[in-house]
Amino acid sequence: MLFLLLFWSVVLMIAAFAVWPIIDKSRGEAGKSAKASPKAASAGGTEPESLEGVLVSRLSSGLISRGQYTRAMEGIAARDDERHPLTVPPDAGSPA
Repeated sequence: MLFLLLFWSVVLMIAAFAVWPIIDKSRGEAGKSAKASPKAASAGGTEPESLEGVLVSRLSSGLISRGQYTRAMEGIAARDDERHPLTVPPDAGSPA
């Protein structure tokens, strides 16, 4: 049992030392890009492509309240229901 514990400890230490430089390098690159353009890094680097994405980004930045977000999403859901109504197929056992 002690052998297994020591074996797995050594394996985990070797794995940690193998992965450590990769993690260090990626942190360094992320830090450089964040310093170069803090606005792009905070916004995720890209603009949202959908209305839902815009609403989420405004909610997370504090431009709209939670209630405003909820009402806007209700409006989006109602609009989507009008444009693409959900049709439920009949049951397999019922004659339709």
